[in-house]
Amino acid sequence: MSAKRVFITGGASGLGRALANRFADAGYWVCIGDVDDGRGAEALAELQAKTTAHYCNCDVTKESALQTVADWLLSEWGGVDVVVNNAGVASAGGITEFPLSDWEWIVDINVLGVVRGCKVFATLMKEQGSGHLVNIASLAGLISPPKMASYCATKAAVVAISEVLTLELDPDNIAVSVVCPSFFRTNLAESVRASDPDSQAATQRLVNKAKLGADEIAGRVFKSIEKREFYILPHPEGRKIWRLKRWLPFPQFRAMMLKQTNRMMSKRDARK
Repeated sequence: MSAKRVFITGGASGLGRALANRFADAGYWVCIGDVDDGRGAEALAELQAKTTAHYCNCDVTKESALQTVADWLLSEWGGVDVVVNNAGVASAGGITEFPLSDWEWIVDINVLGVVRGCKVFATLMKEQGSGHLVNIASLAGLISPPKMASYCATKAAVVAISEVLTLELDPDNIAVSVVCPSFFRTNLAESVRASDPDSQAATQRLVNKAKLGADEIAGRVFKSIEKREFYILPHPEGRKIWRLKRWLPFPQFRAMMLKQTNRMMSKRDARK
């Protein structure tokens, strides 16, 4: 088989769908998983106009669902070259207001969904002797803005898991990448759970008014995946603020973040 094969969770919309199309444009066979069968059918039709493609209903909160996809890929396509653990949800709210039930919800999807994907597909890749795991985190996993503790915690966990796996899986010829974009225009705001209307509105505003869309981010991410880069930060401003966090003494970085937060709050209050 000459064509490379990719599987993408959350592949029916947003960044997942944009990545699926970018891989298809490059000649990959593309399998997407999602829980929204309607959007899945639309995305599949789009992909089949370009390449060999397949859709699976795949709930990342169930290891058995990911195992079913892995078994299908092995049986029908002989394996998989790249797996993108992309499925995720958003949250916002202060530590005293955000309910524990929502903490459990976001951890199950954003953290354990990635863990399940890595566990299932690392097993397959070890057996076939190669592969590439790509975990979608966020700039929120590298820096920590206020009222985003739950989201930041899950994305920081994805970064940590990826850092461990790039060392753990290297002897098995399995590459690992972690993607940390800033806000970009996507449907992620549809899934956001917020503790209050202000947090909900702020999250939706940051997503909906972002300069770049999912297709532009997918193009940048695809190039970095092809180069097997580990840290993939597609936004230049994201790379800048991450460098500042690493290089500045924390009191200075904290003061900078507080100043930026106060400026954003002032703009929000002025709009009321």
